[in-house]
Amino acid sequence: MWWQKAVLGVLILLFAACGYKPSAKYARESLGEKISTNVVISAEDPENTVLVKDAVDAAIIDVFHASLVKRANSDAHLDISISTPSYTPIQYDENGFVIAYRMTITLHIKRFKNGKAKNYTAQGYYDFAVEPNALVTDQQRFEAIRNAAQKAIVSFVAQVSAEGARG
Repeated sequence: MWWQKAVLGVLILLFAACGYKPSAKYARESLGEKISTNVVISAEDPENTVLVKDAVDAAIIDVFHASLVKRANSDAHLDISISTPSYTPIQYDENGFVIAYRMTITLHIKRFKNGKAKNYTAQGYYDFAVEPNALVTDQQRFEAIRNAAQKAIVSFVAQVSAEGARG
């Protein structure tokens, strides 16, 4: 019985001493516990901007485990603008009709913290299927934009986490 406690103690010591921290912890250290966001509304595509804003806010809560607050109360502020989403055909059927597209979104993010600004570019993509010779529906487009924006936010999180890990 004493050897089980000894093995457990050694395992706890090994895990505690290895210095492992999840990437979200590094991101929180880099951004803070309270974050405010502003997504620049695109006059050309306001519907997509709303989808990106929702995806950004969800990612901040889910990934950073941070609180969304007003800019005056925030540790960091993010100004986000979205490039025009692009569709690229990625698969064709035997008759030459497009049956799958890749939606690509690029987010330009400016982070303000402690009076300093830093720029980031994050890209996300999402592949989706369509019926041969069919138009992309609004529902498919919104879903693709939302998923691509979430992937772009994950890319941003990776960049911020890497900065936090470097110190």
